[in-house]
Amino acid sequence: MRTFTNNEIKSAMAKKNYEFFKADKPFHPNIIGVRANTRKSNSFDDFLYLIYYDQMGHVISHRFAITTDAGKYNLENPVNSKGTAILVPDQYVDCYAVGLHRGQYRALCQIKSVKVYRDNNKDDILDMDANNVEEGIFGINIHRSNPYSKSYVVEKWSAGCQVFQAVADFVVFMSAMETASLRNGNKFTYTLLEEKDFS
Repeated sequence: MRTFTNNEIKSAMAKKNYEFFKADKPFHPNIIGVRANTRKSNSFDDFLYLIYYDQMGHVISHRFAITTDAGKYNLENPVNSKGTAILVPDQYVDCYAVGLHRGQYRALCQIKSVKVYRDNNKDDILDMDANNVEEGIFGINIHRSNPYSKSYVVEKWSAGCQVFQAVADFVVFMSAMETASLRNGNKFTYTLLEEKDFS
């Protein structure tokens, strides 16, 4: 998947009538996942874009390698009888807050309902059926993979969460989240787009 400019991201969000926080809202982060067109699981082949403005109106932007999909292990071994969760593309307003992922370390944790596809055929192909969507609080968090360096396959790192490949990237991301939560309150909006939104 190619990378996208800030303007391309703004344009894709505008087409969907999604909110994009501008310079009049300093330190309000735009957290945007972009899911690759591939339906094969187990790769960190998606991106998370973090775009925000400082108090001087200067734009700060980052792009991180992530997965927006469940890993192969969890697709083949669903923890939920309805199937493994795959987050539905949408804008989830104020649905995340800094908290403890599984009670272990600070991450962005789901605090309001999101929508997920349920993939229950136990293969490693990502199935996103609009007729098989569930809404609720499922612990679809935004967190890291291994705590030491980076991971090269997703496997057990995601059962539907949005997961950073490299811990160094996650540290940068969470530093921005901690600053933003102190300045503007501990609520964050996450937007999930798809690669096809840019075609």
